[in-house]
Amino acid sequence: MMKRYKLDYQSPIGILEIEGTATHIVSILFSEQEQLINVPHKDTPQILVECHHQLHEYFMGERQEFNFPYDFEGTVFQKNVWNALTNIVYGETASYKDIAVSIGNERAVRAVGSANGKNKLSIVVPCHRIIGSNGTLTGYEGGLWRKEWLLQHENLHLNPK
Repeated sequence: MMKRYKLDYQSPIGILEIEGTATHIVSILFSEQEQLINVPHKDTPQILVECHHQLHEYFMGERQEFNFPYDFEGTVFQKNVWNALTNIVYGETASYKDIAVSIGNERAVRAVGSANGKNKLSIVVPCHRIIGSNGTLTGYEGGLWRKEWLLQHENLHLNPK
């Protein structure tokens, strides 16, 4: 197994813990810690530093897509769902049913919801862009208040002045 590294990012809505190897990112999750624990060191892989930088650009309203290498850790079905999530354009939303249809399994709405909840690459794989088919906000591992903030943030920066 490859060595794993961690780096924390202080976002406007809490600390994100970035975890990766020397070559790719495997998770970006909200942490409930009060202060940064994992700070850059001389042996912090460049990929984690780049992820940190791109997250900062996202939160500053300067980035809408991410282009560092990441790796999904899950079942084939989960990976299909997570790949489909990456096709939801910045500032837009989709429903679990939309994702189920996009992966060719329109009856798998509940399974899509379950896979969505297991996404470990917050923001980069935009599970926050999934809303209920009736337009309401649905569960979000990081908390509904964060989901609402992220959607408002993207709407605000969708058409920069």
